[in-house]
Amino acid sequence: MQDKFQTEQHKELHKELHKEYYLTCEKYYIFELLTIAGGMMGLYTYNLRGEVFSNAQTGNIVKMAAAVGRGEFGQGFYYLIPFTAYILGTIISEILPQKVKNTHFIRWDTMLVGIEIVVLFLIGLMPFSWPDQIAQVLINFLCAMQFNTFRQAEGVPMATTFVTNHVRQIGISIARIIRHHEQEAEARAKMIKHVKIILAFFFGGAVVTFLSPYFHEETIWLAIIPLTICFCIMLQSDLIYERAMMDITPHGH
Repeated sequence: MQDKFQTEQHKELHKELHKEYYLTCEKYYIFELLTIAGGMMGLYTYNLRGEVFSNAQTGNIVKMAAAVGRGEFGQGFYYLIPFTAYILGTIISEILPQKVKNTHFIRWDTMLVGIEIVVLFLIGLMPFSWPDQIAQVLINFLCAMQFNTFRQAEGVPMATTFVTNHVRQIGISIARIIRHHEQEAEARAKMIKHVKIILAFFFGGAVVTFLSPYFHEETIWLAIIPLTICFCIMLQSDLIYERAMMDITPHGH
């Protein structure tokens, strides 16, 4: 066996032959697009729909604890609305995928992105005179399902609706580069991926914040742009390129 690996060329060939196949819904560029949409959804609810965080719930729990600590119980328990919606979204995204998979038509991942496009379009039609809780609950549902559905990008654990873990992974990669020089190339490549995801989230949030004074309720339609690109690519794969792979489960599930 050792003779096979005498040269770097043989090693690279061995890696190529044993490379794991990743579905379209696991491709890194798909996660970048989803993260742009995630940043847009988060800043939309924070800037325009009641100053709640739809992407993750740590900020809402902090706000709830602060309000309760000040004795503002009504304001504090208000944050139970997005918190509960997030839990329900996670539950649904655990139950529905198998039912969708059994149809052998399209993947749950693709269907979810399509659902997001429709729901965000409807949210953009809701005037600000409507209760903010409606938009909050819907976007919390979507973010929870997106976070729970898209878990790994080409084998690397990723989140598309918040960046805390990406910040942590950057720190881990830097430490690995310092301590293990033989792993520097791999650690640097992984670090760059996490940096780009953070930048994607930042870009989405900044665009929504900048344009919200001009587009008002319809600002959320900006998130439909990256989602539509994802949907078209993933649908094409489901119906053509990966039609025979419908039984394969994405990594991390």
